[in-house]
Amino acid sequence: MTIGIKQLSPVRLELSIVMPSTDPLILFYTSFFGKPVDIAAIPGCASPVEWTNDRRRIAEATAVVFHLPDFREIRDARKYPGQDWVAWSMESRQNYPLMADPGFMRHFDITMTYEAGSDVWVPYLPGMRLWEAARASPVPLKTEAMPAVLFQSSGIDRSGRDAFLTELSRHIGVDCYGRHRPNRWLDGPDLGRKTKIETIGRYRFCLALENSIAPDYVTEKIFDPLLAGAVPVYLGAPNVAEFVPEHSFIDAASFATPADLAAYLRHLIQTPAAYEAYFTWRSKPLPAPLAGWLGRFETPPMCRLAQLAHQRLQKGGDRRPRRSSLPFGLRAFLRTRLYRWRKRFR
Repeated sequence: MTIGIKQLSPVRLELSIVMPSTDPLILFYTSFFGKPVDIAAIPGCASPVEWTNDRRRIAEATAVVFHLPDFREIRDARKYPGQDWVAWSMESRQNYPLMADPGFMRHFDITMTYEAGSDVWVPYLPGMRLWEAARASPVPLKTEAMPAVLFQSSGIDRSGRDAFLTELSRHIGVDCYGRHRPNRWLDGPDLGRKTKIETIGRYRFCLALENSIAPDYVTEKIFDPLLAGAVPVYLGAPNVAEFVPEHSFIDAASFATPADLAAYLRHLIQTPAAYEAYFTWRSKPLPAPLAGWLGRFETPPMCRLAQLAHQRLQKGGDRRPRRSSLPFGLRAFLRTRLYRWRKRFR
């Protein structure tokens, strides 16, 4: 509470009392892959909420968001009784084992990840508008000499995708774009996602190779070719079929060897009717479960987090006392502060 004094005349004063806001304050405590979270890019939400990057306001925060891949910045945070800590990550737990460590995860009250069981589920699914645009568009002509294309820039490989690509390329031609092992470069200017989608659409097949294999970790690698008008050849999540229309992709794991997969791709090239069957999903309504998910995710993830913060705040009342603790201990606090100091002067 703030008390202000307003002078109305030389002899008359008026007291005004300004009550603190009851809207949740959500603090992004860590960076996002080394850069501050872009608060200005968060869309307006139906639930009133204030966002901040200012770690000095942690005592005021209703919820504190920690980007788990930036885990080195987490352990100097003070936690206030009744405050919700949010574990946020779109990266596979195979790449960040801390996500599977109960001793680490017990410090967080809310999870916001790609995993379906998260409190705020954030899958990589494109919005309904993009699906409808793809269904309304013709499949592009296949004008490239090579049958398959790959876009890859990261060298992270916990799925065996490098060995898979090496072996597959011995049996069928693959044009590789991106920073990782390229053998083909864009012919014109790179306009970002637009150029990528247009390029994929010129090929019959697009290799969709995840960097790791984990349930629910289904990224844009399979969605880009579906929207572009190519058939994805997928290596990744074992439950990928839940995220896409039926008979819309080829599961690389269902073939004994990359050579067997290449033989099947050549069969599809030589059998147009069998190949075109992979696009029949475009003439049908999306599966009910998938359509239901898309409707649910029309509300952006940060706004769904704001809704949850509102609900928990109303349930628990004003939960912002001043006493705090160091959940990770004093030694971790000092090490993290030293890390921040070194990072600052690099």
